[in-house]
Amino acid sequence: MPKEQGQKVIARNKKARHEYTIEATYEAGISLTGTEVKSLRAGRASLVDGYAVIKDAEVWLQGVHIAEYAEGTWTNHVPRRNRKLLLHRAEINKLIGKTKETGLTLIPLELYFKDGKVKVEIGLARGKKTYDKRQTLMERQNKREAERAMASAFKRNNRRG
Repeated sequence: MPKEQGQKVIARNKKARHEYTIEATYEAGISLTGTEVKSLRAGRASLVDGYAVIKDAEVWLQGVHIAEYAEGTWTNHVPRRNRKLLLHRAEINKLIGKTKETGLTLIPLELYFKDGKVKVEIGLARGKKTYDKRQTLMERQNKREAERAMASAFKRNNRRG
């Protein structure tokens, strides 16, 4: 079988950027079993309830759901087990220092294949307050309305000319 090239996204945490302000992102490998990889190739994963914790100078991904492999037997994996993230020691030390600050947490943003290996993009995030979420939505809506107004003005000018 030829080696896969490029990047194929398996799952995205769409709520993460709405619920949190992302301050930094890190790419990490993930330790998986065979049936988990096969299930991911079928695209069966959810990052919605996921978060990462640091225990004994190791980073662990918790709450991520990887569905059981359909053709798996008694060797199938547990869908919500804790999975070890693979990062360089310097990155882990930096994360330990940053997560000790109050209000910062690690959340998975994206799960993808990169050159045949499963990778997780984790974000160092700070939770947004309700008014911050509202403000972000209003800014997005205002930007969209401005783009529509510009497009309609452009169309009107092109019809005349």
